[in-house]
Amino acid sequence: MTNLTTPRAAFDLSLYLVLDPDMCGGGVADMVRVTEAALNGGVTVVQLRALKWRKRAFWDAACALQPLCRSHRVPLIINDHVDVALAVDADGVHVGQQDLPAKEVRRLLGESKIIGVSVSNAQQWREIETGVVDYIGVGPVQLTATKPEAGPALGVDGLRSLLATMRSPTSTLKTVAIGSVNVNNARAVMETGVDGIAVVSAICASKAPEEAARALCEVIGS
Repeated sequence: MTNLTTPRAAFDLSLYLVLDPDMCGGGVADMVRVTEAALNGGVTVVQLRALKWRKRAFWDAACALQPLCRSHRVPLIINDHVDVALAVDADGVHVGQQDLPAKEVRRLLGESKIIGVSVSNAQQWREIETGVVDYIGVGPVQLTATKPEAGPALGVDGLRSLLATMRSPTSTLKTVAIGSVNVNNARAVMETGVDGIAVVSAICASKAPEEAARALCEVIGS
């Protein structure tokens, strides 16, 4: 196991926004608008994820989002595209099980950036190198239309069981739950022991994203 040699800056996973361009309105300006409102509402991490976009449009969005997130002192995480993260000096990268291995992402990004990895079961969790990875996205909690290939739903009870089985009391690895998490089930999800919730449609599809973010923050903090 690789040892962590350079501490990363502290980050707060409590309300993690994963951007979906289609839900936001379709364009870069729409994502910026939703992100600014969500940041004002209390979002603590922003991930740029545009699964259908070509690289240039993805880069344009990252260029627009990075100064906005930085002005709010909130990390911008890039989904998958390490080159874009490097180009815009993003705060980190999130990868899935079929993406570039986390160890290679760390080698490319260096020790100061945040790296997250998606896991859906105990075996994938066991393969995580805690000195390489800073947090894991656990899910899906429920089936989600935004990423139908994510795998079978864990459910709240399954999420709680996975956390109880796999999380070590001495581990510094943080956890964020994802998969159809919304204001109605956020409290139950947080009570499983995760460090935060990741939402997509709960904010991106809202007509009032700032108010949606505030409502989620109230549930998380209650």
